[in-house]
Amino acid sequence: MERIKILSSATLLKDLSAGLVVFLVALPLSLGVALASGAPLFSGVLAGIVGGVLVGMLSGSHTSVSGPAVGLTAIVSVEILSLGAFETFLLAVVVAGAIQIALGALRVGFLSTFVPSSVIQGLLAAIGVILILKQVPHLLGHDSDPEGDMAFSQPDRLNTLTELLTLFNGEVHYGAMTVGLLSITILVIWENVRFLKALNFPLPLVMVVMGVLIAEYFRRLGVPWAIEESHLVQMPVAKDLAAFAGFLQVPDFSQWNNPAVYTVGITIAVVASLETLLNLEAVDKLDPQQRNSPASRELVAQGIGNVTSGLIGGIPITSMIIRSSVNINAGGATKVSAIFHGVLLLACALLMPALLNRIPLSCLAAILLVTGVKLASPLLFFQSWRDGPYRFIPFIVTLIAIVLTDLTIGVAVGLAVSVAFILNSSFRRPMHRIVERHVGGDVTRVVFANQVSFLNRAALDKVFNQSPRDSQLLLDASSTDYIDPDILSMIREFKDNTAPIRGIHVSLRGFREKYRLYDDIQYIDYSTRALQDTVSPAQVLTILREGNERFRTGRRLTRDLGRQVEATAKSQHPWAVVLSCIDSRSPAELIFDLGLGDIFSVRMAGNVSSPKVLGSLEYGSSVAGAKLILVLGHTGCGAVTAAVTLACSGESAASATGCDHLQPIVHDIQLSVDMQLCRRLDGMTAEEKSAFVDAVARQNVLTTVEHIVNESRAIRRLVEERRVAVVGAMYDIATGRIDFLTERAFGLTTDEINAQPQFR
Repeated sequence: MERIKILSSATLLKDLSAGLVVFLVALPLSLGVALASGAPLFSGVLAGIVGGVLVGMLSGSHTSVSGPAVGLTAIVSVEILSLGAFETFLLAVVVAGAIQIALGALRVGFLSTFVPSSVIQGLLAAIGVILILKQVPHLLGHDSDPEGDMAFSQPDRLNTLTELLTLFNGEVHYGAMTVGLLSITILVIWENVRFLKALNFPLPLVMVVMGVLIAEYFRRLGVPWAIEESHLVQMPVAKDLAAFAGFLQVPDFSQWNNPAVYTVGITIAVVASLETLLNLEAVDKLDPQQRNSPASRELVAQGIGNVTSGLIGGIPITSMIIRSSVNINAGGATKVSAIFHGVLLLACALLMPALLNRIPLSCLAAILLVTGVKLASPLLFFQSWRDGPYRFIPFIVTLIAIVLTDLTIGVAVGLAVSVAFILNSSFRRPMHRIVERHVGGDVTRVVFANQVSFLNRAALDKVFNQSPRDSQLLLDASSTDYIDPDILSMIREFKDNTAPIRGIHVSLRGFREKYRLYDDIQYIDYSTRALQDTVSPAQVLTILREGNERFRTGRRLTRDLGRQVEATAKSQHPWAVVLSCIDSRSPAELIFDLGLGDIFSVRMAGNVSSPKVLGSLEYGSSVAGAKLILVLGHTGCGAVTAAVTLACSGESAASATGCDHLQPIVHDIQLSVDMQLCRRLDGMTAEEKSAFVDAVARQNVLTTVEHIVNESRAIRRLVEERRVAVVGAMYDIATGRIDFLTERAFGLTTDEINAQPQFR
């Protein structure tokens, strides 16, 4: 994906428009966070300026917007009181920033990748729900709770839910409510009317101007329509530059030796860093470009921002999901929007604070409420539900916990639930047990998970205890990255001591060299003379049928091919001879899930017979002891298609292809062509031609089976003695399934051919 350039003409207008929207929302949020934190109001504005301009320039994120930390409101409020003075608290903010810089330099930002996506989705949905619940009172003119306070418990001794109940008692303001509902209406209409949306005009600016004008009109109407100051933005106003400078405060450096300062600094650094990393991860998921932000670089940027904020009198800063989501929804594509919002905060704080104080809060609440609806989209809930309980439960628990407490506690609860699910899954399914039917008998294959910890002792002990006497057990660690030493000790104890006493044969595969458990296969997974002598033709057919079922369903046997190479180097004892086509899509060893030395494979275009082919079949059955001769045709056969086409056109293979030696093969296949149907070939549809060719291929297999028995006295004698069977089969190249043919089979009954495999 092409990276978007900063200050690109393609994105600049959108970024400036988005920055304006974020500024309008950020101003009351910054003031509200400061108010809820018990800090001077202007400290929130300063934090917003630093978060926008400085952190915006240093951050590697394109869409994240930083500002006063909503999640730290309760902590800031308590710590200001505990330290006794706001100036002392500012020193703790500087210390916190320095710690964040160190954390970023140590590259601990990778920790955010360990947060499950279900928790991140729960965080996004929770912020959306909180925005909806918190903004409804502001939308209707009930502004007793500070705009930036997102915690469940509120300063007015109510909570997020009980605050809503006060609205039913008539605690609404008609003027503010009118502005809020009108703003919502305009937003909804604008976003759903195509030509309005295509204008790319900063709609929030229109809403704000409209809100200011309506508020002015209502002021003239008087009570109950006049919108008082409590329903408007309330930014501190400085009469001149000197008064503005008075808003700035510096840390009390005389408290540098106060241990409490460093304790508070560490607390702020840890919580602010976690909140930033979580918000950054969430914002990246909202980004339409799906860009990844460098987490460790973000910690450094936030650290520098907090040091600066503390030095000039601002409260702590984090990446903020609310501002960031508003930025993304407004079309922000690069960090220009975040920087521009900070510049606007600074410029308006210096030049026009009185004008800003005429903006109704209900107008801005409409923007936040619409953003909340997008974050808490019903589609997000549906997708999480569809993903199953292991994702939905952590998602919904995170959401509820954040709504009922705050972001930090809620995410901690969500993480705890996710870890519980992971541990439960690891405890219940640390390994996958499969019963494989090998030629030497059944083998229980135990496939270990990627991580096997001491919590899996009980599950492994159960596997060991349930293994019957004289059974084969394969412990497969091919996909495992880590095995706890306790588990390794259990395996060694069972293999060396317990298993031999119980008559259990333990095989090992895939363990890392450092574990000192080396590959050791005890069971037989290839044909031997003893096995070849004991199996019947019907049993060999069952082996092939089960192998095809494994191939078709993707449950192939675990084979040690290196061991098979060594074991078959001196001798071979195959069960069957397979006469198949040369088609690249029908290799017999693969489609029957066989190993080295299990079959003789004879390949001939069109799987036709000839004296040379008969010689190979006679050797495999009469001399080498194979119990089954299988003629394997397949659908969509090129040789059969060519033979049918040539038969119907009357042309020879040499003249059609230029190949002088194809005619004998084509001739043998054409013995199975119905010439009456051939005359209708040109009038057939593509599907009818394909079915005709496959029918010829099937008949060709049956013809070859009959030819083998009729032309070879050695094979016919073995069939009559029921030592060998000759059977035909068709392989479907589209499904991978093999259909064994009962017509003209020799040496096996129809029931034996049709017997279903006992596949496990």
